[in-house]
Amino acid sequence: MAWKIYTKTGDKGETSLIGGSRVPKYHDKVDAYGTIDELNSHLGMIRDLSKDPKLIELLLMIQRRLFTAASCVASDSVKTLEKMPQLHEEDILLLEEEIDRMNEHLPSLTQFILPGGHILASHAHIARTICRRAERLTIKVQTPELPNEMAIKYLNRLSDFLFVLARKFAHEFGKGDVVWEK
Repeated sequence: MAWKIYTKTGDKGETSLIGGSRVPKYHDKVDAYGTIDELNSHLGMIRDLSKDPKLIELLLMIQRRLFTAASCVASDSVKTLEKMPQLHEEDILLLEEEIDRMNEHLPSLTQFILPGGHILASHAHIARTICRRAERLTIKVQTPELPNEMAIKYLNRLSDFLFVLARKFAHEFGKGDVVWEK
């Protein structure tokens, strides 16, 4: 039998966190993991627009890590969280290595830049701003009992990665950074 996409359990404005707790759909946790999902969707678009097989593979890996981050944020208890896949320091180190690798081929940043420069650069900047929002919302929902330290750290580093990726796209496919002028 096929899996039904509709359950009707949310028809009255509530949804379940991972672990079974019911919360209103406007709950801060739903906003946080929903924003991570929005970011993940936007990364899918960047991946689909890219023609670089290595970048496509990297973005798919990042999307998988974002799914892990969203699952951790959506957990309703330590008991549930402990059963979830986790982010690891290696995930963050990979982003840092990729940032450094891309930066080696970019001119030094000496001025503020504006989003744009190429369609892929613009999409990367949009993803970066969604990532920053996801980070703020994830910080907002963490508690001493359910810290989101790795998810927050991953989102913080991912926004840096997306900034550098936007610059890479602007320089590879456009005319370079769009410099802010007073």
